[in-house]
Amino acid sequence: MGNLKIYVKSIIAGALLSSVLWSCAKPVMNTLNIDSVTLTKKWETDGVLLTPESVLYDKGNNILYVANINGQAGDKDGNGSIGRVSIAGKVEEAEWVQGLDAPKGMGLHKGLLYVADLTKVVVIDTKSGQKVREIELPGAQFLNDVTVDNKGIVYISDSSGKKVYQLQDNVPSVYLESNVLQRPNGLLAHQNKMYLIDMPTGLFYEINENKELIKRAEGLVGGDGIVPVGAGDFLISNWNGEVSYVTASGKVKKLIDTKEAKINAADIEFIPALNLVLVPTFFNNKVMAYQLGQ
Repeated sequence: MGNLKIYVKSIIAGALLSSVLWSCAKPVMNTLNIDSVTLTKKWETDGVLLTPESVLYDKGNNILYVANINGQAGDKDGNGSIGRVSIAGKVEEAEWVQGLDAPKGMGLHKGLLYVADLTKVVVIDTKSGQKVREIELPGAQFLNDVTVDNKGIVYISDSSGKKVYQLQDNVPSVYLESNVLQRPNGLLAHQNKMYLIDMPTGLFYEINENKELIKRAEGLVGGDGIVPVGAGDFLISNWNGEVSYVTASGKVKKLIDTKEAKINAADIEFIPALNLVLVPTFFNNKVMAYQLGQ
């Protein structure tokens, strides 16, 4: 009987441990009810950032990177930089890495930060803050957003060239080129799928295995950044000053609108563990943080 009790206790303990581990592995945010989903402002940085276009969370270093254009979005002027902001909203270094032109989208892979910088991708070591390489993309005109898939392939949208490039082992090539697109911007590689937002049309696409554009949602004119939330849902920003919730079935709900205040909403980020949405405000020179809930 003693051995049986020990055996039963070990089974119960194992089951409890499995239950704890499973609950820890569950996503923080399940699919929300679109009718009641909200964004509540939590903080904003000081206005010392320099035309912030994109925000990216580095979980390993628990820091936010901010791409500062600091000038005109299409100028090769050397004024651009990457800043560092804490997840509590403190600007730790407004210009951590300097000497870029007009940096926009960013992606991370194995301690390297990939930054779209007009016609090239700048690669930065996140530990040292040093630029380790610059990769010119042949024919590129206006590189905009960046995403990295689970194989480490880097994808970059070219808004003026109506293309999406890819970098594999630092070798550039064209991943997608389509006259259907007017000005492709936001990119997202997520769960072995690729998503794209076309700014002027406001159409949100999935790119299938045959590189065909499958419409997932519409009504997102000015669409900029894409982040995944919950089970198949997304948040999509509108550069003019909106952030919308988009369900897996294509329903759209506008959550914030700061157009009248002349506050932009460029390439956003989402931290699932905190349900925190980060919005770079471009000409407003700040990053704003919102709590996602319902």
